[in-house]
Amino acid sequence: MAGSSAASSAVLEAKARAELLDREDPLAFTRNEFNIPSKAQIASTRLPDTAPTESGLEGSNHDDKCVYLCGNSLGLQPKRTRTRISQYLSTWATQGVQGHFKLLDDSPLPTWLDADEHVSRLIASVVGASPAEVAVMQTLTANLHLLMSAFYRPDINGRHKIILERKAFPSDHFAVETQIRHHGLDPSTSMITLTSPSSPEDNVLTTSEILAAIDAHAADTALLLLPGIQYFTGQLLDIPTITAHARGHGIFVIWDLAHAVGNVPLSLHDWNVDAAAWCSYKYLNSGPGCIGGLFVHERNAPGAPQAANRLAGWWGNDKATRFAMDTEAGFRAVGGAAGFQLSNPSILDITSLSASLEIFQEAGGIARLREKSLRLTGFLEELLQSLMAEPERALFRIITPRDPSQRGAQLSLMLAPGLLLTVMRELEKRGVIVDERKPDVIRVAPAPLYNTFADCVAFAEAFAEALAVAKQERDVESN
Repeated sequence: MAGSSAASSAVLEAKARAELLDREDPLAFTRNEFNIPSKAQIASTRLPDTAPTESGLEGSNHDDKCVYLCGNSLGLQPKRTRTRISQYLSTWATQGVQGHFKLLDDSPLPTWLDADEHVSRLIASVVGASPAEVAVMQTLTANLHLLMSAFYRPDINGRHKIILERKAFPSDHFAVETQIRHHGLDPSTSMITLTSPSSPEDNVLTTSEILAAIDAHAADTALLLLPGIQYFTGQLLDIPTITAHARGHGIFVIWDLAHAVGNVPLSLHDWNVDAAAWCSYKYLNSGPGCIGGLFVHERNAPGAPQAANRLAGWWGNDKATRFAMDTEAGFRAVGGAAGFQLSNPSILDITSLSASLEIFQEAGGIARLREKSLRLTGFLEELLQSLMAEPERALFRIITPRDPSQRGAQLSLMLAPGLLLTVMRELEKRGVIVDERKPDVIRVAPAPLYNTFADCVAFAEAFAEALAVAKQERDVESN
């Protein structure tokens, strides 16, 4: 794409196609629900003097917006988040402790006592569960620990192993190691890490490879922990097939849905998933480090024998007697996943998450968003071939599965060695925000709530230019 007339023609054609696709997009209205920073703002090193309003970020006009393709790391801020948080702060300022119980006539917010139930109803359809099977609480790794504390019971019937993937997100790996040690066991013998024989470098595990590993260790495996979407490669695993196979061997199944929730349709109840946990600051756009969530299938709810080791706290106690402070009556868990709650949740966090989930509802749900996502990511994949000259095309490869049913919004691009630093620098200079994973991968994720087909063209064009600069610098250094 280095200045040739053919390349220029291809770019113009792609831009025309993108313009048409964006104009015909029935979900185009959701983009205006988000604060999309300008190129000047993302380059600035100063805190803005003025805060964004409901109409958006001051100084961010349509033509100057950055290309933000990093929703797989941190989703953009919904405009209404500021409004909802302001309403929460006003309630706190004018009602004090009464905010726990007093419902204000003109407020869209629930009481603080009911905020967790309210947000659970909003998120239940996103994960394919009943509201009773979902709890919005804690953070991702804390929730994984709580689930493993309840359901990882080694040495029962000789089972002690936990299976996870070799390139699991480090926090999952650390959580599993410490849970094993907590039971006096050794990770070297009780932790099985899966590696793909067919894809050792990228570690894109096929379903058959995962099923074979389950078969190989079934007799002494207690628990399986896998990601719904693998954070590094963007691969969407076959959750229902893997779940059924593992459960058929008597293995308890937990899914880490950090990159799947809000990205792809989930049917956790119907798929018979035992339990799952997720964060909310990626595709759910709740804000950095915001509250997480968990799913516990109704058969594993408090009171079930397999949940006997569940840790308890006062917010998981029966709502009717929660504030009675009567320890003599004993702990009586709230029904469903809510019984796994410990402390009262952050209302600030719940308010922020709820603001984003309102937009999911207005968009018509996750299935409609997935339809757009498939078209966006497919269009991006096509552009990465059609808008690249051969010299640049040879400098990267897509490691995410090419089958759309085996991926979410993300494409992970493996660069030739030594190019990452320059490529990231050049993309940022052009107002493009993506995510890097050293040493050689960038992750590009067009989120259907706020990204456009035009964003995909802008990225492909900027990426080709960045690769050309990186190649030139590398060639100079090698001579």
